Amino acid sequence: MRAHADDLRAEGAPNNLVEQVAVDCRSAELEPRMRALCDFAAKLTRESAAVSAPDIEALRAQGLDDPGIHDAIQVVAYFNYVNRVADAVGVEDEPEWGGGTSDV
Repeated sequence: MRAHADDLRAEGAPNNLVEQVAVDCRSAELEPRMRALCDFAAKLTRESAAVSAPDIEALRAQGLDDPGIHDAIQVVAYFNYVNRVADAVGVEDEPEWGGGTSDV
């Protein structure tokens, strides 16, 4: 978690936003476009078979084009894949990455 927080800070996110996202991204103060992406990522992760045209239209309404939407799907799917493989084989976080804690 710490590595992701550091990446978010490196992109210019203020500390309070980084902390909000770490605790619960659904209650974080996100811009509408980022909120739409986060909501889409959560749905794709938790209930991928339920993703439908209205979900894609919600992303288009926030200015994403088809290549951008495709990229978002690929990134979410890839991280879901990697996390599932890591969980299945028992990979543990390296200590310098925060050891799996939510310490941001």
